[in-house]
Amino acid sequence: MREIYKHGAAVVGNLRPAGYHLGGCTWGKHMRLDLSGQVALVTGSARRVGRAIALELGRNGVNMLVHYNGSSEDDVKGTVREIKSFGVDAFAVQADIGQPEGVESLFAAVREHFGQLHILVNSASVFQKRTLMAVTLDDWRQTIDVNLTAPFLCTQAAVTLMRENDPPSGVIINISDRGAIDPWPEYAHHGISKAGLLALTKVTAASLGPEIRANAIIPGLVLKPDHFSAERWQAPAEATPLKRPGTAEDVARAVIYLASEDFITGAVLHVDGGHSVI
Repeated sequence: MREIYKHGAAVVGNLRPAGYHLGGCTWGKHMRLDLSGQVALVTGSARRVGRAIALELGRNGVNMLVHYNGSSEDDVKGTVREIKSFGVDAFAVQADIGQPEGVESLFAAVREHFGQLHILVNSASVFQKRTLMAVTLDDWRQTIDVNLTAPFLCTQAAVTLMRENDPPSGVIINISDRGAIDPWPEYAHHGISKAGLLALTKVTAASLGPEIRANAIIPGLVLKPDHFSAERWQAPAEATPLKRPGTAEDVARAVIYLASEDFITGAVLHVDGGHSVI
């Protein structure tokens, strides 16, 4: 292993040892992981928040499988090209993860291309506008299949690969949203699916430690929907303590934090400018 820093004590390889001093702070018994050289799968990563997460991981030296389903070929190629510009390996796979066969094909591609996996980010999501009594069985199945069943199946498949690492290790990060904790009557089944994703996060963390960690992120106002005017987007942001909307990159940096801090598991991180406290 290479020595990457000297200042009183050496930092060797990809980890800072316990008791290491930096800037007056002492690292405890946990270690902050260097992500470079690791392999990640981010579902729904050709555009919007998933794309920002994939790019930030690539910027931090992580090799990447870019998953997409309905995104345009231009979006997919552009995302892969930009990730590769950071000097890492990246390729794209199209899969309908609302179907078990789609999940299987995705992880078969990870195994064939990389042979290992360290980070799974469940970001893909569908977002249907329906009140509770308007939700049909087909609506329900489509939303639950993509927003909850797919992360569950991806978790199982990812853990199988992560347990083959030496030593067995990995982190799973689930992207939820405020509908999970603050009911949105107009998006009834969406909120239910995202609440289930938080439960999946906690059960995963409780069941699979110490080798596998699991955390969730609840983004706030970070990416304006296409049909929102600037005024409609800004108004709710003004009500938050920070009085501004965030960006997809804010969520991406939170993913890096949760992936690299190895004493955090079972956590739900709000990236919302303080929206959760009002």
